[in-house]
Amino acid sequence: MSLIGQYVFNGLMLGVIYAMVAVGFTLFFGVLDVIKFSHGDTLMIGAFAGLTASLGMMALDISSPWLRLAAVVIAAIVVTGLLGALIAKFLILPLHKAPPLNTLLATLMLGTVMREAVRLFFPDGSNSQPFPSLLPSGSVELGDLSLRADNVILLLSGIAIIAGVHFLITKTRLGMAIRAVAQDGETARLMGINFEAVVLLTFAIGSAMAALAGVMNGLYYNEINFNVGLLLGVIGFAAAILGGLGNIYGAIIGGFLFAGLQVLGSATLPALIPNIPSAYKDVFAFAVVIMLMAWKPTGLIAEKSSERV
Repeated sequence: MSLIGQYVFNGLMLGVIYAMVAVGFTLFFGVLDVIKFSHGDTLMIGAFAGLTASLGMMALDISSPWLRLAAVVIAAIVVTGLLGALIAKFLILPLHKAPPLNTLLATLMLGTVMREAVRLFFPDGSNSQPFPSLLPSGSVELGDLSLRADNVILLLSGIAIIAGVHFLITKTRLGMAIRAVAQDGETARLMGINFEAVVLLTFAIGSAMAALAGVMNGLYYNEINFNVGLLLGVIGFAAAILGGLGNIYGAIIGGFLFAGLQVLGSATLPALIPNIPSAYKDVFAFAVVIMLMAWKPTGLIAEKSSERV
């Protein structure tokens, strides 16, 4: 039972990270009907911004882990929030009336630029960078199940972040404006909503969520690299599509479902096929997602809107 509990916990931990990335894709698609393929690399930028902040605090001889953690989180949010808004302002909005493939290609190339810039200009950027362990290192005992305290904190923090964004979207004036723009941008303009400001804020929020997912990933695995956003971006996009692109609940469900498939693959494949590498869990998860998409092309939770362009 303790082994099953550990698998379940691992699935929840990965699911939170994937859901945070998937929600960003859903927010971007909701307000402008665009797929921002540099989203995963924005996550990577956030993780490296957090690492830089931690190194800066150490250079200033500030060794308190809580102060360093605060600096990591603030730096990641501020850098990626500004980055997301700038991308929306100078790349996404100018291409809003262009064919969708133009935006797709532009963001895909931007992601490559961001990834290669970190690899070339960050000190020793080609290699994995150790990410500081800033959370308590004790353990939490739940019967026979022993969980690392830092992982429990990360899981609860991720759930709180998702709940906070959900509250922002559904219960605040800004959220109402975002939903109005997502429903009908032209009507929202006529009603006095600042369309551009709402778009910029939405991209800033989605990018900040990705940054926090990158920081959580670094704290969970204790390392990051310039390619970390590549796979996480693909998984987040797959989770958003699986759940129903444009639906925030679908993105969350898709993230947890993809993580569950990975955990199921890592638990069952070695028993069925001896000596199979654990990396095949990704192959298993993507294969199942492909079958689910063929069965349910609109996603598990179809978008309510009757017409999307």
